Amino acid sequence: MAALLATSTSAYAQFGGFGGFGGFGGGMPGMPGMSQVKHTKVDQLQSNLPVVYITTETALNAQKKVTAHMKCKGYDGPIGIKLRGNSSLSFNQKKYTLETRDDNGKELDVALLGMPAHSKWVLLAPYNDVSMLRDPLAFHLWREMGHWGPRTTMVELVMDGEYHGIYIFCEAIKRGAERVNVSKLKKKDIEGRDLTGGYILRIDTYNDDDATFVSKVPGIGDGIMTSQITWSCIYPKKKNLQPEQFAYIQNFVDSMELAIQSEDFMDPEKGYAHYIDVPSFVDYFIHTELSLNADGYKRSAYFFKEKLNADGTGGKIQAGPVWDYNLAYGNCNFANANNLEAWCFEGASTNPTPAFWQRLLQDPAFRKAVKTRYQELRKTVLSTMQIFDYIEYNARLVARATDRHFKEYPELLVSPEKAKASQEAPKTQGGFGGFGGFGMGGGFNMGDGGFDPVGMFADYRVSSYEEEITILKKWIADRLAFLDKNIDRFDKDWLPRIQEPVEKKMQFPGFPGGGFPGGGGFPFPEGGFPPQGGFPF
Repeated sequence: MAALLATSTSAYAQFGGFGGFGGFGGGMPGMPGMSQVKHTKVDQLQSNLPVVYITTETALNAQKKVTAHMKCKGYDGPIGIKLRGNSSLSFNQKKYTLETRDDNGKELDVALLGMPAHSKWVLLAPYNDVSMLRDPLAFHLWREMGHWGPRTTMVELVMDGEYHGIYIFCEAIKRGAERVNVSKLKKKDIEGRDLTGGYILRIDTYNDDDATFVSKVPGIGDGIMTSQITWSCIYPKKKNLQPEQFAYIQNFVDSMELAIQSEDFMDPEKGYAHYIDVPSFVDYFIHTELSLNADGYKRSAYFFKEKLNADGTGGKIQAGPVWDYNLAYGNCNFANANNLEAWCFEGASTNPTPAFWQRLLQDPAFRKAVKTRYQELRKTVLSTMQIFDYIEYNARLVARATDRHFKEYPELLVSPEKAKASQEAPKTQGGFGGFGGFGMGGGFNMGDGGFDPVGMFADYRVSSYEEEITILKKWIADRLAFLDKNIDRFDKDWLPRIQEPVEKKMQFPGFPGGGFPGGGGFPFPEGGFPPQGGFPF
């Protein structure tokens, strides 16, 4: 412990400005609590959790992996590493994308920390999730429901001799026999059955390295400023994706979405069942609605399509895997995520939500399938007791390291008085001056020590780890009670609220007094708004 008392001044990091709306750009200079960290010096760490030691050779960035060295149980060798995230780039605890490599810098499949061999990994920073369990819980539930979801191991990270806290070491969403198990699509696969798969798709923000296309069906949500939804094909990568392959998968998704909105959408041959794997969409709906994820359906939403079988069956789009649940399970103050009686599929005032979810719920057969599956899962995977057992076991595992973690990031906890006040305060929906998605309860929360990157998103604050776990469990019990009551009515008198998908383009009248030079509003980049596919939240 004595080694943890020394403080480093070399880890001072400042990443620039707001970076428009494609993310914080890494920080806001001059705002305490953001992007300025003095990490604790440590040589060797004694922990009940696996410890990951990373030594970098050059400064990290969010664009391109740099060479580094990683040592952990079962591995001692080179890696490629870069920063990851959008708004989280401004947090004191950063997220990282990792790639295990051989001595020549080539990708190397390695089994790590009890997880099957692969070269692509992620170090998730549970910074604004004080429980540190929301992402692992979401991935665990998806796997228990019968799908592949990222496996996780809780670790502590030491980087360049400095303590960085508790992390979630997990599998990245990639193609592979032990990951998203779709057929390998080669460059020569440009016709016939070979052309039909496999593909991995995502609805999320995007960049120039992604192969993207815009949905032909506008998204929905109260208060959204744009209805544009952008799909990305992330496997094959854009550099390997052939024009015929891109045209095929875009046409398949377009046909799927238009069929779901058609008058014949319930027809088994002409409707949605021709294009989607219905059981996976049923499970994805149940999983997302339980979590009340602020990003649900509209951010980090993954799908995949397998190759058509030789007999003509299969080849449909499947929903999943799941990703990015740190703002789920009651941990967010915007996008209706703090309203226990809200539905994610209805959307909110951040990014638009795909309209096909509400349309599927207009089919009595789909609602019946949801009810049947949900009530089955409530007896096993989604039983309150099983979920609590998972949370309690992992909370005990993490708890022994939390003193170090919260000492490194003291802003994560507040005084008992402030915690009590935040928990008893009326529920409000955060917003960034009407933009939606900057969950700050109506404005920047500067707090006692300056900018508060945790309170910016959080629906409540806590004074201890134990208090956070208690609140998480109670929230889950209450949410399950809401779903029990309403899903039981899915084959009776329950109907979804319908919002017509209407095209809505971004409009800005400008700031008072003319706004930016030249007047007329924000100087957004060519190509529309939100830039790079969406808001950074």
